[in-house]
Amino acid sequence: MDAVRVALLREVLAGTEWLDATRRFAGVLRGSVVSHGGGLLLVGTPDYEPWHLAAHLVDEAAWSGTPELAPTLVRHHARPSDPAHLAVGLGRLEAARRGETLLVVAPGDSGPLLERVHEARRAGSTVLALGSGEGELTAMAHEALTVPEGAELDLDTVQHLVSAATGENALPAPRGRRRFRDRLSRLTEQLTAPPPPRW
Repeated sequence: MDAVRVALLREVLAGTEWLDATRRFAGVLRGSVVSHGGGLLLVGTPDYEPWHLAAHLVDEAAWSGTPELAPTLVRHHARPSDPAHLAVGLGRLEAARRGETLLVVAPGDSGPLLERVHEARRAGSTVLALGSGEGELTAMAHEALTVPEGAELDLDTVQHLVSAATGENALPAPRGRRRFRDRLSRLTEQLTAPPPPRW
């Protein structure tokens, strides 16, 4: 779904709870990864891999100038022979630590993942859940967006709204090192520039 279709969808959804809900969830996601400098892990269930959401978040990261939004897609059936961006297996969840954000997309039963998600949360990772709201995952998550069975929107559409809102609401660059580096860079350019011509 491209930006034009997302804009049209937002017009159709104006006045519904979906726009606020997806923007709120996107804000939590963005705030978590930006404040920690990245470390976004994205995982689905054995039957549903959110590779499409991963691709959209990579695009939003580039367009918004917020590289922290680019996720690592964690796959249930990853093979060493897969391309690097598709070869990250579930062992990565065991290595999740404080400062990382784990986004779980589960359209149905997330049972096989619960133990790994619980361990990541105990290790200090922020857990976000996007899915049907069934089972323990929603209760375990720090923040959840539920798309119940039979809702006006399906999970794929909600993922488009979340990814678009994640990029459009990019926070300004934090003050500190980056700002100092920018000033230092500008000063260096001024000092090394040739003198203006004299007439």
